[in-house]
Amino acid sequence: MSATVRDVMTTTVVALRKAADFKEIVSVLRRYGVSACPVIDESDRVIGVVSEADLLYKETEPDRPAALLRLQWRLDEEYKAKAVTAGQLMTAPAVTVSPATSVVEAARIMQDRGIKRLPVVGRDGQLVGIVSRSDVLSVFERPDSDICDEVCKVVLSEEFTLDPADFEVTVNSGIVTISGLVDHRRTAQHLVSRIRHAEGVVSVRNRLSFNTDE
Repeated sequence: MSATVRDVMTTTVVALRKAADFKEIVSVLRRYGVSACPVIDESDRVIGVVSEADLLYKETEPDRPAALLRLQWRLDEEYKAKAVTAGQLMTAPAVTVSPATSVVEAARIMQDRGIKRLPVVGRDGQLVGIVSRSDVLSVFERPDSDICDEVCKVVLSEEFTLDPADFEVTVNSGIVTISGLVDHRRTAQHLVSRIRHAEGVVSVRNRLSFNTDE
């Protein structure tokens, strides 16, 4: 099974109430050495995220770009420059994940959104943890022997109903090399794709051959 956010997240989370003032926000970020914090309401539901970037609007006078297409950007900057609480400064809604989200999906969200950490919320929206880039990368510490066992016993034998003895599988530093004969090109493609998404796999070297392209 692929790792989920539940497997790697931190459950002790630094969070701020929306009424937290500017100095309190700065103090919390510096004290805990984090660049951003979830903002929660009275029921501990995540309503936004406040970051160092949000606070920096206080340090600089926003430029005033002439292009109308950038008008909303300027207005947002001016608003945050005058904001004094977490509720006013935060970026909302927050981008969140659930404990059941796969680590691969969490990594994709971070990459696509340029986010360093994601609040983890339960079904009711309450904060239950935080997952960071370093947490996501921890899955690549999985031993090569465990990856090899999954490829042979789970992927080949159980999922594709193939005999592992008909294949040669080696794993070195997370790089899987697989050779052997399958019936169709599409079977080889599906097999390689499945292995690539196994926990801890860095890449797959495809040495498979097949009987037909159909």
